[in-house]
Amino acid sequence: MMHAILASTSTLYAQDYLEYLIPHLPELYKGIDEILFIPYARPGGISHEEYTAKASEAFLKAGIKVKGIHEFKDHAQAVKDAKGIFTGGGNTFLLVSELYRNKVMNVLKEVVQNSTPYMGTSAGTNIGGLSMQTTNDMPIVYPPSFKTLGLIPFNINPHYLDPDPDSQHKGETRETRIKEFHGLNSQPVIGLREGSWLELKDNKVTLKGELQARIFKKDKVPYELETGADLSDLN
Repeated sequence: MMHAILASTSTLYAQDYLEYLIPHLPELYKGIDEILFIPYARPGGISHEEYTAKASEAFLKAGIKVKGIHEFKDHAQAVKDAKGIFTGGGNTFLLVSELYRNKVMNVLKEVVQNSTPYMGTSAGTNIGGLSMQTTNDMPIVYPPSFKTLGLIPFNINPHYLDPDPDSQHKGETRETRIKEFHGLNSQPVIGLREGSWLELKDNKVTLKGELQARIFKKDKVPYELETGADLSDLN
């Protein structure tokens, strides 16, 4: 039985890294004193060591130690042995490429589906969907596949932004980009706003946080979903 948090972002405005999620860590990682961190996405190009140190500082506030996957010779075995797992944000193309290169993608899916607690933020959340094709990131590397963990039966667009009628920017909105995705793909997409997350627990997918989420389905008018809603049957 899965227990996971898939959060839109790691950091809210004027907050420290993971600050708004720290109160939920003791429940997610109940009885666990050390988790495995996957720093592959490397936000801003920082090193695995720097990223792991940042995650460690945040998790210590919840009394949990962190060890980076790069510290192990066999990354797939490290995932199998982990009591709990956290995948940080950054570039989703890089994250997915590294998950496949290190033969971690399928193993990660298996252990999470078999009850290893998991948390993802941003790119680490993007991989929870059926594919990474609704990421906002630049394709800095070419992964062998866009297919991801498929923990939920739809795709996620983290950091979803609503169109700003007063903006001078004339490029495509997030909603336009998702419509382009649906021109060639059929799975639903949830636009997950900052400070929102999906909780996977007891075979349910629940929208958490203070904000609504925007739901996109192929050839349908997008609609809003209230926080606390059950998304288990979204397909």
